[in-house]
Order: sequence, then structure tokens, then C-alpha cells
Amino acid sequence: MAITRKQKEARAKIDSSKVYSLQDASALVKEITTVKFDASVDLAVRLGVDPRKANQMVRGVVTLPHGTGKDVKVLALVTPDKEAEAKEAGADYVGLDEYLQKIKGGWTDVDVIITMPSVMGKLGPLGRVLGPRGLMPNPKTGTVTMDVAKAVTEVKAGKIDFKVDKTGIVHAAIGKVSFDAQKIQENANELLQTLLKLKPTAAKGAYIKSIFMSSTMSPSIAVEEKSIL
Repeated sequence: MAITRKQKEARAKIDSSKVYSLQDASALVKEITTVKFDASVDLAVRLGVDPRKANQMVRGVVTLPHGTGKDVKVLALVTPDKEAEAKEAGADYVGLDEYLQKIKGGWTDVDVIITMPSVMGKLGPLGRVLGPRGLMPNPKTGTVTMDVAKAVTEVKAGKIDFKVDKTGIVHAAIGKVSFDAQKIQENANELLQTLLKLKPTAAKGAYIKSIFMSSTMSPSIAVEEKSIL
């Protein structure tokens, strides 16, 4: 693909032989964004783990101090006695059987699904639809709970879940380029500190191998691991 003039200018601002502090990268990512919309800021962290081994799987949740900048659409699959609670907390869609039927028909126009333990049995048959899209609720990420209001509120406030992929990399959106640099830095640091706390005891050698920050369609900025330890 041909590189546009703006993309060339963006790449020229990055010293490819240099690793940047988290503070500097958070400021630079705003400068190298060329798209006309409010681009997402993403972090890619390569970990020194073998995700094929259960004792080296890294998965967790983190509440970003400044949110993601995205209007997260939440579906609360709950029994009638929990519907008012979910609506008051800000869930975009609330119900049960009618939404189960919609999902069965292929509807997945939501970002997060929150449900109750008693409902999980009904979601099992929908695993083929929800699983590949990362929408299947999971107790480990707080999306299967009796405290529906708290779960909805946290997701709306910027709670995200992450999971190392099969190549050992954690990808996560940590804000928008419209955020000021300090907010981007603080959101990124919150995710990185959470990853450090989740280091598996079975992981040997360097745990965080590399960190790259980028925005939508921008080049990547190498971040110095020492700046977050």
C-alpha cells in the first residue's frame, strides 16, 4: 500500500532507534495521529509467558482512571426482579428471553454483556455466537454477578477486561487521542501496573518484553519498560 504524505510525516516524528518513556510516548501518540476522527489509543504488551500453559495464562480486569473515551453499550441479561436495578445503573439494553432470541439470530450490537449466575445456563448454547466476539460473560471479569448495578456502573466508568493472546501479547484500548497526554499516561500506567501484579509464578525470565503504543492507523511507539517498573 502507498504511504500517504501525512503518514510519512507521522513516521518522521518517531525515532525508530529509540525507546520512549511512557510520558513521552503519551504525548507523541497525539502528534502522529492523522485520521480525522477521535482515534483510539492502544497498548500492545508482549509478555514472557507461554499462554498454552494454564499456569501462565494472564487475564484480568482494570478500571481506567479516565475511562476509555468510548460510549460502551451494555446488555444486562437479568431476571425481572433485577431489571430496574440494571436500568438505573445505565445499562443500554435490559431483559432476558427476548434478547436471548435476538442473539440466537445473530444480533451482537453491544460491547459488554452482564448477567447473573442463574442465567448462565441459558447462555451456554449461544457460546458459538458470543465466544468469538469476546462477549461471553465470565465470573473472572465481573460480568457474572448478583450485584448487577455495580457491574454496569464499573463498565460504564471505564472497566475493561484483557487476556493474553496465543502469541503472548495483551492488546487493549486505553483511551482516545482527544485525551490530554497525562490522562493517556495514567490510563496506560494503570493497565501496566495491573499486568505486573498478575505475573504468573511459573513465568521465567523477563516478564514484560516489549511495550508499544499507537493510535488508530498510526505507526507504533516503543515504550521503555523501565519507565513503568
